[in-house]
Amino acid sequence: MKLNWLLCAALACGTALAQATPDQPSDYGWSMPVSVPAGTGVARLPLPREVYLHARTGNLADVRLVDRDGQRLPFAISTPPAQANTQRSSIAARIFPVTGSAAGGGGLQNVEIRTGSDGRLLSVSATAGGGTATAGKTLQALILDIGQQAPGSRIGALRFTPPANAGDYSAQVLLEVSDDLKQWDGVGTTTLNWLSNSDTQTLANDSIVFAPRAFRYARLSWQDGQPLVFAAIAAQAVSETEAAPPRASIVLQGVAGKQANEWRYATPIAIPADSIALQFAQANVVLPVTLGVYRQSTYVPQRRLHLHRQTRTQPSAGAYFDPLLSTSFYRISDAGKERVSGELAMPVVQTTQWILRPQTEGTALPASAPSLRLGWTPETLVFLAGGKAPYRLVFGKADAQPVAQPLSQVAPGYRDGELQALPIATVGALTASAGAAAAESTAAADQGPPWRLGALWAALLLGVGVLGFFAWRLLSQMKQEQPPP
Repeated sequence: MKLNWLLCAALACGTALAQATPDQPSDYGWSMPVSVPAGTGVARLPLPREVYLHARTGNLADVRLVDRDGQRLPFAISTPPAQANTQRSSIAARIFPVTGSAAGGGGLQNVEIRTGSDGRLLSVSATAGGGTATAGKTLQALILDIGQQAPGSRIGALRFTPPANAGDYSAQVLLEVSDDLKQWDGVGTTTLNWLSNSDTQTLANDSIVFAPRAFRYARLSWQDGQPLVFAAIAAQAVSETEAAPPRASIVLQGVAGKQANEWRYATPIAIPADSIALQFAQANVVLPVTLGVYRQSTYVPQRRLHLHRQTRTQPSAGAYFDPLLSTSFYRISDAGKERVSGELAMPVVQTTQWILRPQTEGTALPASAPSLRLGWTPETLVFLAGGKAPYRLVFGKADAQPVAQPLSQVAPGYRDGELQALPIATVGALTASAGAAAAESTAAADQGPPWRLGALWAALLLGVGVLGFFAWRLLSQMKQEQPPP
C-alpha cells in the first residue's frame, strides 16, 4: 500500500508539472513594441538600455521577442563588431613632365630630380648621356607628387582631366609608384580615352583604379598612343578608421553599506560593465578607493587575506568582500580649468551591487557618496521577422530559461558584411506589465542580506534529505515484508 501511495504521489506531481501554465508574455515584467521595415526577412535590433536595467538574469535568458499572437520569434544574441569608417578624399597631384628618351621604360637614370628636405618634389629634368640638357625632345612620361599622406591613408585611383579643347583621345598608359623615387613598382596598365562632339565632351574612361596602397610618387608612361600633359590629375585617397560599437551607461547613487565606512550601489544584474567611474558633486576632491563585490562562500578563513594591500573581510557568515580594483578618482578645479578622472576600463563584471571602500583602513569617506557610473557595450539581437506583426520585446522574469539560438540557425548563410547591412528594427516606449511590481520586489529580495540565499539552499537540501530518508525507510520495510524464498 505504501508503495502504491508513493507511485500515486509521483504520478500526481508529474501530471501537475505537465499541466503547468506555459511561458506567457504576460509573465514578464516589461515590454517594448518593436517596429521592422516593410519587407524585412531578417532584422537586427541593438538591445536598448531599458533591457539591461530591467532584465532579471545575467545572461539575458529572460528576453523574448513575440508577435501579435504571443508566439515567440527565433532570435540570436551577438556582440556587435567594431565598425570601420571609410573616408574618401581627392588630392590634387603636382605634375612634372619628362621629355626626351631617358624616361622610357628603362628607368630614371638620366633624369635629374630635385626634392626638398620634406620630400617635396621641386623639379624634374632629363639630361643627355653627356650631361647637357636635352632640347626639342618629345614628352615621354609624367612624374606625380601626391604629397605626404596621413597615417592609414591609401591611394586607390587616379582620375585625369584632359586639356581644354582636347579632341578625341585614346592611349594605353603604365602606372608605377614609389616612395623614394628610386625603386618603382608597377601597378598596372589601362586605356584612357574620351570622345568629343560639337556640343560637349563625353568621357569614356578617365581613371586608373587599383587596389588601395600607400605611396607618395607616381610615374605615368605611354605604351601606346600620343603622350599628353593632362590639365589635372587627382588621386583618390581612402582612409579607414575603426569605430567602437555604441556604448551605454548608467549612473548609480550610493547608500550606506553593510559595514561602517563603505558605500553600496545597487546594480541591475544584466549589465555587463566593462568601465567604471566616480562622479563628484563637490569640487577639489581626490578619493583613493577600493571597489569590489560581496561574494558567497561556504568557508572563509578567519585570518585576513591580503591582496595588493587590500583585505578581504568577512562581515557575516558565508559572505566576504572581494576587492576588484583600486585607484584614485578625482575632480580638481585649477585656474578655471577642471581636471576630472575618466572611465577606468576593466574586465566585464556582472553583479547586483558594487561596494566602495577607502584604500587605506582607518581613512574616513566623505560625508556624501559620489555617483558611480558604469559603461558597457549593448549586444545585438538578430531575429527572423516571421509571425504576425506588430512585435513586442518582453523581459523581466527571474526564472526564465534561455531561448536564444545560434546565429547560424536564425540567419543561415549570412556573411559578416551582410549581417552588418541588415535592416535595423526600432523600439517604442517601455511599458510595465502587471508582474513588474512583483519582479522588482523579488529583485530587491535577491539583493538582501547574503544569509538569505544560504538559508534557502539549506532548506532545499533539508527537504531532499527528508525525502531520501523516507524512501530508504520504505524500501527497508518492503524488504522485511517479503516472504522468505
